[in-house]
Amino acid sequence: MALDRSILRSPVITEKATILRDSNTYTFRVDPRANKIQIRQAVEAIFEVKVESVRTVPVPRKKKRQGVAVGMTSKGKKAYVKLRAGDSIELVES
Repeated sequence: MALDRSILRSPVITEKATILRDSNTYTFRVDPRANKIQIRQAVEAIFEVKVESVRTVPVPRKKKRQGVAVGMTSKGKKAYVKLRAGDSIELVES
């Protein structure tokens, strides 16, 4: 797997992820095949920061319903990336 933006899919912008930024921890949706070392190298290369630790969590599929229609959310993987003190990432919230 290449060390490019294909490993980091998108930042997670939720209430919990915003609270975690106070402790210098950022949350990303990542490629399910990526391991912690690849995620660390991708974050350091793209954002030019030093990563202290990486924690990963598999995100299971969930059943969602809208009216009569029943569907499933997509499964994936999230990574919690803790940066070294003094480093930060500027995320654009839209």
